[in-house]
Amino acid sequence: MPKLKNDTLLRALLRQPTPYTPIWIMRQAGRYLPEYNQTRLRAGSFLELCRNPDLATEVTLQPLARFPLDAAILFSDILTIPDAMGLGLYFEEGEGPKLERPLRSEWEIRDLTVPDPEDCLGYVLRAVEQVRRALDNEVPLIGFSGSPFTLACYMVEGGGSHDFLHLKTMLYRRPDLLHQVLAKNAAAVSAYLSAQIEHGVQVVMIFDTWGGLLSHQAFHEFSLPYLRQVIAALPREREGQRVPSIVFTKGGNPWLESLADIGCDALGIDWTTDLGEARRRVGDRVALQGNLDPAALLGEPDTVRREAEKVLASYGPGPGHVFNLGHGISQHTPVENVAALVDAVHELSRRDR
Repeated sequence: MPKLKNDTLLRALLRQPTPYTPIWIMRQAGRYLPEYNQTRLRAGSFLELCRNPDLATEVTLQPLARFPLDAAILFSDILTIPDAMGLGLYFEEGEGPKLERPLRSEWEIRDLTVPDPEDCLGYVLRAVEQVRRALDNEVPLIGFSGSPFTLACYMVEGGGSHDFLHLKTMLYRRPDLLHQVLAKNAAAVSAYLSAQIEHGVQVVMIFDTWGGLLSHQAFHEFSLPYLRQVIAALPREREGQRVPSIVFTKGGNPWLESLADIGCDALGIDWTTDLGEARRRVGDRVALQGNLDPAALLGEPDTVRREAEKVLASYGPGPGHVFNLGHGISQHTPVENVAALVDAVHELSRRDR
């Protein structure tokens, strides 16, 4: 495999020394970019944009044409797996993703099958290959999936929710059924991420977006073991090169120590946690990614720079930090503020080395 021209992200994720702190941004190919909105309009819908490898490649590359980011992240959606399972993914404008056939009965869960990514998600894998060719080894490509629990939230609820009432009801009334869903999801996520690695991604990230909804005991029963199962099933190397893994549990601050022990290489940290405290708690077990409040990008460029400096200072000197937001970037973010952030992180972190 040809050597990356910029492997700063990979080295940071493996807690190796780097000349500066690398940066990429969750949802960096998104609605804050005018060119993304134009491409999405050509696609006709968000779902068609995801399913068209040529257009998915185009929007994956758009932020790198504007900013000197240290990674590309594949443009896709976490609900591709439930869609491949036959649950009927669609999007309603202003309401987000919906599933036509949510899992509400025992027979539906029993009959749920784990999709073969080569057969059912080939459009994602073709996009991976196309992006890798287009990147020409400039920066690494990140692949991703939702976590087994987060996917289950949508699969049982039928869409997004503030409280996931149907999911929580199943958790407490029929935990056996929820465990069946989670076991199938873990197998599906493992197969999907492994296929992404096989087709060329160099980092994988698992988004446990809704893990923070759980109680302490429930997180350790319904999310953590399935995250561990996925990580254990992933290839650790491809063609002699390590493929780092990142796990991000939004609201996961209470369980950082437990998450650091599941075998991943890095933890994503949301903006409600002090990064220095998180570093002290996990020690040298994992790298950390984060954790600027996305709303900080709604201020002035000088404010963005000051807030970036605070995050860098909170982490402190030494290896193992990937700069990112504490969640996805807002569609209302001024483009010039993203440029200011990337420049500030590169400049300030070089100064502190």
